[in-house]
Amino acid sequence: MNIMERQQALIDDFNFFDDWSDKYAYLIGLGKNLEPFPESKKDEAHMVKGCQSQVWFDAQLQQGKLMFHGISDAAIVSGLIGLLLQVYSDAFPHEILDSTTDFMTEIGLAKHLSPTRNNGLYAMINYIYSTAQKYVDATTP
Repeated sequence: MNIMERQQALIDDFNFFDDWSDKYAYLIGLGKNLEPFPESKKDEAHMVKGCQSQVWFDAQLQQGKLMFHGISDAAIVSGLIGLLLQVYSDAFPHEILDSTTDFMTEIGLAKHLSPTRNNGLYAMINYIYSTAQKYVDATTP
């Protein structure tokens, strides 16, 4: 699936639930399914600034695609990481840069997250997009 298809799949998943308590439970479940994050990368270099909770991200380029990994010390934030990884991990850097974050509005996250959680969400998105930009810049003559 490409990024737009992944975004639509998440919109469909969230629309399946009628109320936000179920949507939060789904989101937390995404966080519980994150791959283990290496303790050695829970350091300042991998910390995402701008998040109220502690958040660590890592990215590696594999066969031209960015593979993201992340973790947080908060359940909801780990769920947001799971959501972002579902959309952006295993994608080409240019595909990430060509995508929008409109799916988050359609899901309703902005309305149902606290301002500090929204700030953290956008800090994680900025990390993903800036990482993609670095790889595009590195491969552009």
